[in-house]
Amino acid sequence: MNRWLKILLIACISVSFSVNNLSAQESWVEIVEQLVSNADGNTSALESLMEDLAEWKEHPISINGITKEELERFPFLSDQLIENILYYLHKYGPMLSEKELMMVEGMDKQTARCLKLFITFQEAEKEEDKFSWKNVFKYGKQELSTRVDIPLYVKEGYQPFTKEYIQENPNKRYLGCSYYNNVRYSFRYSDHVYWGLTAEKDAGETFFVGENKKGYDYYSPYLLIKDMGRLRTLALGNYRLSYGAGLVMNTDFSMGKTATLSTLGNKARGIKKHSSTDEYNYFQGIAASYRIANRWTADAFYSYRNMDGIVDNQFITSIKEDGYHRIPRDYEKKNTFTNQLIGSHLYYNGKNAEVGLTAVYNVFNKVLNPTYRDYNKYYARGRDFFNTGVNYRFYWKKFSLSGETAVDKNGKIATLNTLSYSPKSGFQLWVMNRFYDVAYQSIYARSIGEGTSVQNESGFYIGMETSLLKHIKLTAYGDYFYFPWQKYQMSKNGTQGFDGVLQISYSPRYELDMFIRYRYKTKYKDYTDEDENKLTLPYNQHKWKYQLNYSPINELLLKTTIDAVYYSFQQSEPSQGVLIGQSIGYTFKKLPLQLDASAAWFHTDDYASRISLYEKGLLYSFSIPSFYGEGERLAFHARYELNKNFIFQAKYGWTHYRNREVIGSGLEQIDGNIKSDLYLQLRWKF
Repeated sequence: MNRWLKILLIACISVSFSVNNLSAQESWVEIVEQLVSNADGNTSALESLMEDLAEWKEHPISINGITKEELERFPFLSDQLIENILYYLHKYGPMLSEKELMMVEGMDKQTARCLKLFITFQEAEKEEDKFSWKNVFKYGKQELSTRVDIPLYVKEGYQPFTKEYIQENPNKRYLGCSYYNNVRYSFRYSDHVYWGLTAEKDAGETFFVGENKKGYDYYSPYLLIKDMGRLRTLALGNYRLSYGAGLVMNTDFSMGKTATLSTLGNKARGIKKHSSTDEYNYFQGIAASYRIANRWTADAFYSYRNMDGIVDNQFITSIKEDGYHRIPRDYEKKNTFTNQLIGSHLYYNGKNAEVGLTAVYNVFNKVLNPTYRDYNKYYARGRDFFNTGVNYRFYWKKFSLSGETAVDKNGKIATLNTLSYSPKSGFQLWVMNRFYDVAYQSIYARSIGEGTSVQNESGFYIGMETSLLKHIKLTAYGDYFYFPWQKYQMSKNGTQGFDGVLQISYSPRYELDMFIRYRYKTKYKDYTDEDENKLTLPYNQHKWKYQLNYSPINELLLKTTIDAVYYSFQQSEPSQGVLIGQSIGYTFKKLPLQLDASAAWFHTDDYASRISLYEKGLLYSFSIPSFYGEGERLAFHARYELNKNFIFQAKYGWTHYRNREVIGSGLEQIDGNIKSDLYLQLRWKF
């Protein structure tokens, strides 16, 4: 513990000396970083969120004609703040500049900085934004982009083995080259019409040879039409769905438990296009949303798609979600079964109440029967599944009650309910209770919880956000959870745990903000002692994070972060870790060039005290490397506008480990202690 305290003290001193030279302008990637750092590791659909944010920034919407549904798309806006924005526009009329954002009740500087990136203060609708097919083809905007990732090292799976060795060990070498590539084409007209195609080849996959003679391993075509009279949404091709709290249906990004309590739960609901490279969280077919009355909307959807997994004697023993097809074994699992889904959602949007009813039926062409383990006794099993759920939100004065209650075909229940109270501007209180029956089964459910599935969990959560002083905000939550049955790496029934966060944010000026966050978690996990006895014991995890942003001028960006972890497990030595990071970015006034650089030093005892670090990536992509051991990380990013139509981006990442000579394992193993990658992207807008 003494070593860790000394390291943290030195880090704090180094920050205090560098404050006067810091400069940062909040950018849209900062929003993603905040969401990622609090998303409890749930990043399976993060690329879709990244793409949405990038698209909204490229095509900002007028605040003066914005709707409640459009405001709900932004994950950093609370329900109360959305109501306050709409009330301000109703009472005082159109906003003329970004300074008026701070006149909205409950608006703080950080939220205003985030929101202004995605809105304009122009007239609500221009002539070119009024929908007509003539305007679609006259004013529609197109974009074609491609990205290439080049590893500057050789992994074990790309070694030049002999033909005899490969014939004897076909799954010991990747079939394709080590480069990653994707191509995206998109067309957009205002917020009414979208269509496009996304194609991707993962590193190690073949390209125009072998199993991929048609080129890319993955294609995602889509068409989305919005707000054509009573037709609110029509999706053809690949699309995503999210309703209520996600207890029946959610293939979108889910925040989970977070230190940003205003993002608690799923905010943006309904039908969305799927244009990302996520190869699992989407549907394929048709979906439509129709306004049947002033406050009533009905959705209907149908999907049919091939899926990957292991099939043994007509039983689906596992579902493959990563989308990789790099070795013969992967191709044995490709498109081995199909899934059909049909469903509907009826929604009422009243003045003080919102109610929705979701019903989903999906069927596999083979029987889903995961290989039995004690912990997966209650996993979804069978050929067909049916779920219904009622989601609701009621408003009364300063109170808001929201949630969803769902039931599966066997009568098992899942319910989540949140009561919020906001007696005055700057203060909000949340109380949430969830109960997911141990045997509740829903294939496409994803919601708030400590576990990764909506099953085998109950919990009680209380959170608070309040402004202590003029420039200080306190955020805190505590979550007690209970697992009635075993879970993966938890071979004991009836375990419980606690997860709590305390964060203090300080923003004395518009260009300066900082926060310090402490997170504590205790949870059970399997452990094997020296005598090979398997025990299930609790562990304690402490995490600290300090972040400072300062921006005296708009062109210069600089951020300092300090992360520390202390992990203790009964009958073993504690594991400790610390990471110190510094980033700087500069946007030239007379050149269409933006440069960013970041450096990090990390020192952790082992994998248990690993620390993840969000890095700025190329457009539509994200990077969250995780570090353990001893070493340094450097990253450089450049964005250059060749002209108004062509934009070039590049990133170089370099990691050096001081305590190892091998990085990774298996086919991903790198012989050496240095890992470096080059990422390139070219965009053509026309």
